[in-house]
This record gives sequence, C-alpha cells and structure tokens, in this order.
Amino acid sequence: MLEQQEQGSSRPAVSYMTMELVVAVVIAALAATVIWSNYTIGAGWTEDGPQAGYFPMRIGILILAATVAVAIQALRKRDRRPFVHVGELRQVCVVLIPLALYVALIHFLGIYVASALFVAGFMRAVGKYPLWKGLPLAAAVMAVLFWVFEMKFLVPLPKGPLESLFGY
Repeated sequence: MLEQQEQGSSRPAVSYMTMELVVAVVIAALAATVIWSNYTIGAGWTEDGPQAGYFPMRIGILILAATVAVAIQALRKRDRRPFVHVGELRQVCVVLIPLALYVALIHFLGIYVASALFVAGFMRAVGKYPLWKGLPLAAAVMAVLFWVFEMKFLVPLPKGPLESLFGY
C-alpha cells in the first residue's frame, strides 16, 4: 500500500512543454487585454505627443510577441520531462487552494476574520493542532493585528460585517 502511494507521488503530473504552453497562453491573454484596453483609450501619436496608451500598448505587443516565441519554442522542443510530480503538486495545492479561498473571503468577511479562519484552518489541517488551540490563537493574533493597524498606525484594511458590528 505504501509503495503504491509512493509510486503515485512520484508519477509525473505535468510536463515542461505543457507548463510552458499554459504560461504562454495566460500571459498572451494578459498582453492582449493590455493591448486592447490601451487601444480603446488611445495609443497613437497626436500633435501634442503620445496618447495615454501609446507606451503601454507597445509593451503589450512586445510581451505578446515574447509569448508567441515561447510557445513556438515549447512546441519545437517538445520537452516531455516532468515539470512537477503528483506528490509535489499535492503539496503546492495544500497551500495554494486555501490561500486562494482566503483571498476570496477577504472581500466578504474582511481581512481580520478571513485571516483568523486561515490561521486556524492551517493550524488544524497542516499542523494537526486541535481547534481548541487554533481558534483562540488565531483570534488573539487577529486582535493584536487589528489593534496595531487600525488603532495605532491608523491603516484602514478591508473590513467585513463583524467589524461593522463593533463600529469600524
């Protein structure tokens, strides 16, 4: 059973070629967005000089050209070596998925409540601490951070419904 788990963990998840193509497509989409948005605001040259989108649009074109070159190179090389193995990808997902959820929750719950849930969740899932240890510690850390940022430094951070109940 343990051998099967180890074999599954060392099984390749994604090749270098696949990752290079995925990154090229994502960056090309971002470059296309930059090009289009700057084209719509004006990317030409007027009698007064360059319009607001002149320089950013040209940078977007350069980035798009670079991503096309990366994609062509990846297709020519056809590098099938594993970029990441299943076990390594699993370890990345243990951090990446909760982090993405945390960032999404900040909008709805505010940074303090979302951070407390993130800390308590990590203590439970990764550190294997019981909730009776994780929840009070997470609440205490967030209370200290609230005091430091909101009351001492006067730095307003995103707040949710709980802070509204307390008048913040």
